[in-house]
Amino acid sequence: MTAAMTSRTVLLGVLAAGAIAGAGVTYLVMPRRAAPGLPAATLSAPRSVKATDSSVKLSPDEMARAHITVTPVEALALGDSVTISGLVEPNAYNQTVVTALVAGRVTRILAELGQRVRRGQVLAEVYSPELADAQRAYISASAELGAHEQQLARIEALVGIGSASRQELEMAHAEHAALTSRLEGSRTRLELIGLTADQVAALSSASQIIAATEVHAPLDGVVTAREANVGANVEGTTPLFTVVDLSRVWVVGDLYEHDVASVGVGRPATVTVSAFPDLALHGVVSYIDPQLSRDTRTAKVRVEVPNRQEQLRLGMYAQLRIDTVGDHLSVVIPKSAVQIIGDHTVVYVSDPNTPGLFRERTIRTGPESGNRIAVESGVSAGESVASAGSFFLRAERERVGQSTTAASPARVEPSVAQAPQTARVTVSDQGFEPARITLKSGVAAAVTFVRTSDATCAKEVVFPSLEIRRELPLNTAVTIELTPSHGDVAFVCGVGMFKGSIAAE
Repeated sequence: MTAAMTSRTVLLGVLAAGAIAGAGVTYLVMPRRAAPGLPAATLSAPRSVKATDSSVKLSPDEMARAHITVTPVEALALGDSVTISGLVEPNAYNQTVVTALVAGRVTRILAELGQRVRRGQVLAEVYSPELADAQRAYISASAELGAHEQQLARIEALVGIGSASRQELEMAHAEHAALTSRLEGSRTRLELIGLTADQVAALSSASQIIAATEVHAPLDGVVTAREANVGANVEGTTPLFTVVDLSRVWVVGDLYEHDVASVGVGRPATVTVSAFPDLALHGVVSYIDPQLSRDTRTAKVRVEVPNRQEQLRLGMYAQLRIDTVGDHLSVVIPKSAVQIIGDHTVVYVSDPNTPGLFRERTIRTGPESGNRIAVESGVSAGESVASAGSFFLRAERERVGQSTTAASPARVEPSVAQAPQTARVTVSDQGFEPARITLKSGVAAAVTFVRTSDATCAKEVVFPSLEIRRELPLNTAVTIELTPSHGDVAFVCGVGMFKGSIAAE
């Protein structure tokens, strides 16, 4: 009996232990099951974030707000070329300074600055006593010559009947020649100061004298300078207007010494301007200065291009791409697609299978051609890159990429903490102001340069370490986008006289 009770007690203990163990196993497994009433999705892996370290996913609304534009990567035949900066100038052979030709006082102005005029159009009127005196001199010379011709006829008749000598006749002929020369001189003088041949021929009496002369446009063109005002006293050589035919203009650039050997007169050239990114005008090199500047070690090179729509304006900054020797296929993308992050050059490639997904890709760039740049590695023809809005993609990628790696639960909201930085630099004849900028390291920044003086040599800004060179048109904001890292990033003017730096902390 005791043995039986003992066996039963042992069996109950084993069962109790098994029950306890079973309960423990059940407890360990239960958390892996879905709770009643919850959808199965609560057990799936966490949803992927909006961006990874190398991609950005945008919704259609976000793409529209950021003005994202996608452009295919192309393979184009880009010849070897030299790209230099240039300035739009008038064709000096089609530019005329208009003067009054005669001294007097301006009484009327009939043309305004910027007005288009036709050849022969009246630009101004000038009251001129000098013109009146010249007409009186012509009438007097004409009258004297007419009277002397009658006297000469009488002398010739008298000589015929022996009543006058040959000497008197010869003296009369000499005087006639002198009076004829005087009359021709007066006629030429009137024509030189603006009267037509018909107007001169019609002068016969003092009542026909006019004291006002008209100033006419010498060619079809645009009035680019007006220096006359009503009431101003002018001389015959005083400039009143400048008229320029803008149908063809010159683009004059500075060719560096090391490029002189690869460029010659007659080489094809392409002109582009930032104001019209899609405009490309073609011409040829018509002149290269045989003398280099001692200060800049450059030679002036001139390209004449058509400007029938007059989109090119005098004084515009332009890019001159002069073809050298050889053509080859290159993979090209818009320059606006390129972003500089530290020492890397990247683009954002559109995923063809997922709308709105862009992958950051490191590339190596080659020569530029207008608004395009060649890519030596990183992308291939047929892919598509973000050509507009790439800076937004870069900022978004950095913002979300940093927020996903942050471990602190009390971190600042990423959209505030990682907003792109901005800075502004004024470029005057004194240099860069301020010459030193302090920015936060690792955060995308946009530094805007504005040149306010035409007397400064800083017509462009250069970041040597980033291989960035940008023109600085007068009173035009030029933005350089970069992500500073710890240390200083130096920038200088195009000739290296003025210097500045960005300090990253």
